Amino acid sequence: MILSNTLICDDNFRLVEGSLRVEGENIAGMCSDELSGEDKINLHGFTVLPGFIDIHIHGAAGSDVCDASPEAIRNISAYLASRGVTRFCPTTMTTSSLELEHIIKNVSEMMGKSLPGADIHGIHLEGPFLSAEKCGVQNEKYIMNPDIAYLKRLNATFPKVIAIVDIAPEKEGSMRFIEEVSSICPVSISHSCADYETTTNAVKYGLCHASHLFNAMTPINHRSPGAVMAIFDHDRVTAELICDGIHLHPSIIRMAFSLLGKDRVIVVSDSMRAAGMPDGEYFLGGKKVLVYDKRTSYANGRLAGSTTSLIDEVKNLLRYGIPFDEVIRAVSINPASRLSINTFTGSIERGKKADLTVVDKDMNVVMTMVKGKIVYRATT
Repeated sequence: MILSNTLICDDNFRLVEGSLRVEGENIAGMCSDELSGEDKINLHGFTVLPGFIDIHIHGAAGSDVCDASPEAIRNISAYLASRGVTRFCPTTMTTSSLELEHIIKNVSEMMGKSLPGADIHGIHLEGPFLSAEKCGVQNEKYIMNPDIAYLKRLNATFPKVIAIVDIAPEKEGSMRFIEEVSSICPVSISHSCADYETTTNAVKYGLCHASHLFNAMTPINHRSPGAVMAIFDHDRVTAELICDGIHLHPSIIRMAFSLLGKDRVIVVSDSMRAAGMPDGEYFLGGKKVLVYDKRTSYANGRLAGSTTSLIDEVKNLLRYGIPFDEVIRAVSINPASRLSINTFTGSIERGKKADLTVVDKDMNVVMTMVKGKIVYRATT
């Protein structure tokens, strides 16, 4: 198959004119339109981007990962494809051990099946090893101290399914947990009261990621720099940003991109089941959430996830003045690198999987391809 008459985001994340050849599941490279005997799709000057990767998403299209049903995963997968996402990490809430195992089991089983849209990479465990003081929408009842044996048992029961695990590093046993679990998956700071010094120590033990930077963690203060400054100070740590225009002010986002550099920012949606749905009442983590004008919150006004998508955040970031190449890296190669799958996805290079997102001049998704298969086409 040849995608012709297009702009292609090359492996340096610069736009070049040309045509792209796809053979089976893989990218065969740029090519000439003159090749005969090939199926061709004329993209009429649209732009081909590397497929987006969302590593922190709880739900969408009326479904939640914690529904623990095949239907929920399929609904989320299909919706994500319509938003340009080709791979994702279904993300849990803090819940009972029994429920968590049901959720992981469901994701594990769906990883081995053909999905209607985006593929699953693995599960992101946002809990239960969090701070009760910074629990946000997480269920405080099920929060627990880091438990190495428990995590290893989950990993043994569901091998190669856990993609990221979140932790509040100030909790008892955290440093040993980070050291031991880092050989299984990346360990991320999240929902934490940890100060600068504790976070820095956690990085020394292997902490390498920060979930929704700035949100639910100690902020920057000129005398007490907090966890956020510790993340900025350590080059090996990647950081998620929710760029929906609600969780973070544009000036904070610009600062984060500037301090973290082009390789460390990972844009995530952190969306819940109301993404792609009308305003109204929904549930997240067993609690009622109000959705109005793209804002998701409890009755008291506290934020509760989002309804955004990566393509909407891409549009926001470009409007905020973030350079194009940095924006696209943050939704493709950077998350791929964090998950150690950048050797076969995350950029448009010969031999990599044909995970591709096609957008028009206004950055609307017009086509999504997963492993060489078209899983979404916009209707005109």
